Amino acid sequence: MSTIEAKQAAERVSMPLADDAETFLGLGLKYCAGQGVPLDMIEAHKWFNIAALRGSQAAKDYRQEISREMTRADIGRAQRRAREWLACR
Repeated sequence: MSTIEAKQAAERVSMPLADDAETFLGLGLKYCAGQGVPLDMIEAHKWFNIAALRGSQAAKDYRQEISREMTRADIGRAQRRAREWLACR
């Protein structure tokens, strides 16, 4: 996901795009619950992963929880998306 796509995602969920753990945690929660965006566990995992990298323990916990319901392939996709997003920053 590019920076523009991330901004669009943040706009869809009515959140400012700030480069902090709480913002990314919020995006993960939105995708996990399908609040204002399509329910998407891969996107949720991606945002939880980014939040976790910025120090959010809650994001680590949520990421672990949803990982139990995801396939290894889906987790791999989420990790790739997180790396791609981070590479654009």
